[in-house]
Amino acid sequence: MKTMTHKTPLTKAQLEQLAALTGEPDTTDIPEAPPENWASAERGKFFKPRKAPVSLRLDMDVVDWLKRKGPGYQTEINAILRRQMDAEISK
Repeated sequence: MKTMTHKTPLTKAQLEQLAALTGEPDTTDIPEAPPENWASAERGKFFKPRKAPVSLRLDMDVVDWLKRKGPGYQTEINAILRRQMDAEISK
């Protein structure tokens, strides 16, 4: 996920103005979304978990087995671990 950066630093006055803000934003002028907008909504469709580079040692026969399945063996390792994690969490 890219973080937007502001190329021009905020002025002291702008920082003070931001610091003085309290409460929640006023959204009363924004209409509620009608129920039909949610009929085909899919949770997590655009979610992409952050990845962490790791180094680990696996048995060679396990790596060979994964590589024989085709490209994307690292993704497959992640999927196997995720299924195991989800199964344990749901107990």
